[in-house]
Amino acid sequence: MNLSKQIKKHRERLSLSQEGLAEKLYVSRQTISNWENEKSYPDVHNLLLLSVLFDVSLDELVKGDVEQMKETIEKTAMDRYTKIMLVFTLLAALSVGPALFLPGHWWIAPPLCFWLVSMYAALKIEKIKKTQNIKTYKEIVAFMENQDLDAIRKKRDIKKDFLSKTVIVLVFALIVGMLAWLSTLPHLLMRRQKTGLSCFYDEAATTCVFFNSMISST
Repeated sequence: MNLSKQIKKHRERLSLSQEGLAEKLYVSRQTISNWENEKSYPDVHNLLLLSVLFDVSLDELVKGDVEQMKETIEKTAMDRYTKIMLVFTLLAALSVGPALFLPGHWWIAPPLCFWLVSMYAALKIEKIKKTQNIKTYKEIVAFMENQDLDAIRKKRDIKKDFLSKTVIVLVFALIVGMLAWLSTLPHLLMRRQKTGLSCFYDEAATTCVFFNSMISST
């Protein structure tokens, strides 16, 4: 953050120690130390006091920091929406089996609801990616890990990016499909048992009819 350097520079310009600046702002010396070492960030009230004390505009004081703050917020939101998308996609797949026990066409409701939530999160992620001009999965990882995006953008290969995206989507779809199929096994086994019992009862009834006819003929 640029503010830490600005505070130290203007403090030294005014020949103030950390303790002297702390007294003027009614905060502790440790608070000033934390600001200058980027361990914490002043609130709006203290930013305004610093601006007046150093006789500089607030824009100059926090120049460059606002964009970093936005990126931090974006990264937090992106991480949250990614987790939401993954969790609700898995829930949509795993809910297929239990939902089959619902009457009529109601079985489609639970998976659909989970899927809609995951799609909403996916759209939010795409919006964040477009806002940050992130075009590839490598750039997303770099963005999340605070790496240099410009260097990665120079190495961008559209064909490779498309291929990697396709592979990732196909593998993810395959995993989700397998989970959905596995979740339906209890329902399929129950249907098979019912079918088996039905056949058993039909055979038993046929046998009884046969013996009854034999007895009556004698």
